[in-house]
Amino acid sequence: MTSVADHYADYLGPIYVWMAGGMDHALALGKRDLDGVIGAGGAAVDLGAGFGMHTIPLARAGYKVLAVDTCDRLLDELRRHSTGLDIQAEHCDMLRFQEHLSEKADLILCMGDTLPHLQTMEDVSLLLQRIAESLSPTGRFVAAFRDYTRLPQGAARFIPVRSDSDRIHTCFLEEQPEHVVVHDVIHEKGDHDWEMTVSSYTKLRLSPYVVNDALLELGLKSAIGPGARGMVSATAHR
Repeated sequence: MTSVADHYADYLGPIYVWMAGGMDHALALGKRDLDGVIGAGGAAVDLGAGFGMHTIPLARAGYKVLAVDTCDRLLDELRRHSTGLDIQAEHCDMLRFQEHLSEKADLILCMGDTLPHLQTMEDVSLLLQRIAESLSPTGRFVAAFRDYTRLPQGAARFIPVRSDSDRIHTCFLEEQPEHVVVHDVIHEKGDHDWEMTVSSYTKLRLSPYVVNDALLELGLKSAIGPGARGMVSATAHR
């Protein structure tokens, strides 16, 4: 079992753009995810920004974006594709994003099932508190993550991610009381045969309703609804 940071740095980072269908496809999806979210611009934060799936569309829409992630390979990819855009990309644990924040944010994002990367509900509560502290008076917070309170059973625990003629990526989910173990299984075509590698890490089994209650307790107006690609969406504002 590896940590989330090591899993992405050593295993998923090198193929993450491929997993998302390529940069152009991913940016188009990211822009679509932000329909109804993007406003008139201002300061924004993208927590778990990765290669910039949402960061780059935000910056193209006129936002000044602080993008934080723990995977240098993905941040380098972001920088390569964002020349001329107002983006500050930082290698940073998302719990420490405030160390790089120079002004209150008009929009804070935590997309792509990043929130369950935190390993305890105490860390989730701490992050939400810091997000609430960092919002401008008219600022909004938007998160998208998977509801792991009810996990697939049987063969449904095997989830195809993407495949082509040279690579096949499948996830297998293993249930624990408070976490789900995600086993990423990758088959790649070698010179003579297919080769298989496996790496595993844990995600928090995070309830959308617990997130909603935590945001309400912080004095924010919050709502839970359906999100893109099978995720749930949490939105909050003052």
